[in-house]
Amino acid sequence: MTRLADYLDRINRWVGASVRWFALIMVLIQFAVVLLRYVFGVSFVWLNESVLYFHSGLFMLAAGYTLLVDGHVRVDIFFAKASKRIQNLINMLGHVLLLAPAMVVLLIYSWPSVASSWSILEGPISVGGIPASFLLKSLIPAFCILLLIQGLACLLRDVAALLDEESGNAS
Repeated sequence: MTRLADYLDRINRWVGASVRWFALIMVLIQFAVVLLRYVFGVSFVWLNESVLYFHSGLFMLAAGYTLLVDGHVRVDIFFAKASKRIQNLINMLGHVLLLAPAMVVLLIYSWPSVASSWSILEGPISVGGIPASFLLKSLIPAFCILLLIQGLACLLRDVAALLDEESGNAS
């Protein structure tokens, strides 16, 4: 079980390591936008829009990695004081009853829009912008799939931890 979880973790580790560069790229592009506008008096819609694309990519694609490293916001009024067993149970319930259904519903309801966007190769958001809105919309199913993958990995680890505890192999 943990071997499968390790394999699933690798997917989001790779994605996280790849998209972390989007933050640096965004800063550099935004610097260029400000420099061009206020020093040279030039502005490009596509350059401004590229910051949006990178920000969206960073946020949507790194969500699974953030779950992997337990970086999501947690309201832990009870969680922090609970035993490890109760924490595992809370996490399992959260993954099964909240995360998975929400991601499946979002995936199902966003798919027609994404498919339609790809079928017409939907153009720019703004006149003069990046002619690839279909790529931006594709981040929604990618977000759902990466979170589902990481949710499954976390669920497998929680189940393994509970089984180890029950068999007396808890560390």
